[in-house]
Amino acid sequence: MSSALKITFILSLLLSAGSHAAGTAPRKTLAPFASEQALNSYLQQLQARQAALLREQQKLQRATAQSMSAPPAPPAPPAPPAPPAPMAAKAAPAPSAEAAESVTNVQTAGVDEGGIVKLHGKHLVMLRRGKLFTVQVGGNALQPVSSLDAFAPGSDPSGSWYDEMLIDGDTVVVIGYSYSRGGTEIGLFDVNGDGKLAYRSTYHLRSNDYYSSRNYASRLVGGKLVFYSPLSLNLRRGDPFGGFPALRRWRPDAVPSDFKRIAPATRIYRTDEEPETGFGLTLHTVTVCDLAQRDMRCEATAVMGPQGRVFYVSGESVFVWTTRRGSDSGVFRIPLDGSAPSALKVAGAPVDQLSFLESADGHLNVLLRAEGQGDAMWDGARGRGDMALLRVPLASFSDGRDSAPASSYKALPGGGGYGLQNRYVGSYLLYGNPGNPGRRKADQAWPRQPLYAVRWADAGNVQALSLPHGVERIEALGNDAVVIGAQGRDLHFSTIGLGAQAAIATRYIRADAAQGESRSHGFFYKPQAAGEGVIGLPILGADEWPGLNKSSASVLYLRNSGLTLTELGGLAARPGQAPDDGCRASCVDWYGNARPLFLQGRVFALLGYELVEGALKEGQIREVRRISYAPTAR
Repeated sequence: MSSALKITFILSLLLSAGSHAAGTAPRKTLAPFASEQALNSYLQQLQARQAALLREQQKLQRATAQSMSAPPAPPAPPAPPAPPAPMAAKAAPAPSAEAAESVTNVQTAGVDEGGIVKLHGKHLVMLRRGKLFTVQVGGNALQPVSSLDAFAPGSDPSGSWYDEMLIDGDTVVVIGYSYSRGGTEIGLFDVNGDGKLAYRSTYHLRSNDYYSSRNYASRLVGGKLVFYSPLSLNLRRGDPFGGFPALRRWRPDAVPSDFKRIAPATRIYRTDEEPETGFGLTLHTVTVCDLAQRDMRCEATAVMGPQGRVFYVSGESVFVWTTRRGSDSGVFRIPLDGSAPSALKVAGAPVDQLSFLESADGHLNVLLRAEGQGDAMWDGARGRGDMALLRVPLASFSDGRDSAPASSYKALPGGGGYGLQNRYVGSYLLYGNPGNPGRRKADQAWPRQPLYAVRWADAGNVQALSLPHGVERIEALGNDAVVIGAQGRDLHFSTIGLGAQAAIATRYIRADAAQGESRSHGFFYKPQAAGEGVIGLPILGADEWPGLNKSSASVLYLRNSGLTLTELGGLAARPGQAPDDGCRASCVDWYGNARPLFLQGRVFALLGYELVEGALKEGQIREVRRISYAPTAR
């Protein structure tokens, strides 16, 4: 374990206090600002401190220039932190019967994640390249029904990205980010039993860019729309409240003053930690919107902290892990019912949202690396240093003054390298590195990669299972697991039995192939009986690389029978030039465009604008029919 983590663990032991309360309720909660006046006074103090720091920097600049016998350069304040600029392309509860027909590979049962395809009755609803589409699949049909722009009629969609979709009842929710308007867009659409789409309204939620190459910005929990969004506060401008959580309904003549605060001072919280001098202050904001009414209503809760963040949504709370310079960190627990947040001082940094598990025994479990800066943009693949598993009772959360005790951390083997993958499956935490997936020459030796397996409840014996391939994806197969990764030009699937001990069971090798999707939603496992089911995964040829403007070549289907995998075949995209769809917005598939789908005993592959249906005959998946739902250029 690194010296930084060791020191922090020792300090946390000294700082921790008191015994844990019964149940999962926090011992204490964070205190909100008492009034707008109190909040304003605090922000003015921070502004004064920043101004004093600026004067000291200017003084130092002048002294340095004079000592070099050169005219001093005009002093300039350091630029405040800003949201990432757009690049050329965008640089629990038991599952219900309806959830059983989910088409999304979710992290937590009952917590639906924003995606590109959802099911509404007898229709699939797709979000792609700035448009919504419906296709009838019920009644053995396969027929395009309706399409509609995913943005408000009459609005300018340039500079906007429409990435995620959720469905609640007959309401389709499209979540996007607009660089031109500077915030999250929430589009509401009606869908009826015939699959017809109709625009309802659009709302703008003030936020910085929410994009993460691994995480999803939105969740749907019990009919409540839940967002996490960061808001960087610029304390050098006259009105810092201009960056506070706010919502407005879009109209053609909308102006900035239409934004209405949705987080008053009494819903804004801070700990005893002072902001890092010279670094940005971020409002980590959780917004919960009620979709029961046609006019959407939202409330926000915000906690002040440093910029680095990873967030995880359980059935009852949003956990936000923030990181400062070094390894000092904090984790906030923000309840979805609007009650006061709580917090703990902690050390290290999680990889991504899959590093978290709120377990049924009333604990929070988090896989940590010594260093990391959150999962914004592509940061989730970065991070480094020694590893540990934090396991703390939920009841130990308090007002942020307490630290997780050193006994809550279990040192783990393995370095947290680039692209680290991790997943909780049953009673195990599994993690490993992809190795060097870019090295795809068949005649080169391939170093064996360890897959680490540890029971998270006691973090006792840690097993290192030697794999002849990289760890690019870890997924659940019921109570067992499958690990997918490259070896040279081939794609390997290793099944892992998770009984009293973790053990490699069997391996399937797909020659000359690579994963076509990296996001969690690209994979789906459809259980059919105990120890039986079907895997679907988009793949490409070994000489192809996932492209943001093209579909995967095919979806591969494998049968799992007692952890033995056999190939059922694939459903492939039609070769040739993609149709000219006249795309006006969101013309890069940042969230992928290929998905395996299993519905009422039927098998589909979503491949760009094609929906291909297959049938299992004589142990093989064979194409039955396909349709294109592509729009035509205007």
